Amino acid sequence: MNFNTAEFLTSYGLLEQIPPSEQVEIAFSGRSNVGKSSLINKLLNRKSLARVSAMPGKTITINFYKVDESRFVDLPGYGYAKVAKTEKQRWSELIEGYFNDDRNLGLVVQLVDIRHAPTKLDIDMINYLITIEMPFIVVLTKSDKLTKNQQAKRVEELKKEIPYGEEVTMLAVSSEKGDGIQELKNIITEVCED
Repeated sequence: MNFNTAEFLTSYGLLEQIPPSEQVEIAFSGRSNVGKSSLINKLLNRKSLARVSAMPGKTITINFYKVDESRFVDLPGYGYAKVAKTEKQRWSELIEGYFNDDRNLGLVVQLVDIRHAPTKLDIDMINYLITIEMPFIVVLTKSDKLTKNQQAKRVEELKKEIPYGEEVTMLAVSSEKGDGIQELKNIITEVCED
């Protein structure tokens, strides 16, 4: 799979706008400001294909990227407190609608900040993915902020903090330094080429 051929396709703010899925989709999910756009840029060897913002809640649409014959799907971040309830409701309906739609979803990359315990919304999302039997991995972002010993300690703690943590594939990554990126590319390639 050639990650360097990636291009932005389009954004959708309403579920009914999204066309049926014909290619394998890799969806990126996580709370606001967890690093979804940064991770996508790192995977695709681009600086700003996915828009990165220091302000949480910036991705308010579902953004699609073409990568070879597959699609990367950047979902809106959840859990940002400083938006109107109507906007939170729209995001919730958009994300839930996306998962409940008949998509060709190969994998959900669920992002969690390695430095902190997962939020209630992170746990809810992971439980939801387990309930609907959606294949997913947990990618632990911002690993460069911790030493290797701190990372190992946090991974052990997260195995207890995340539902079925001992059975879930967890991968510590750094969009800054590139740690874990090749391993994630290998997992995605395997899913897309099956």
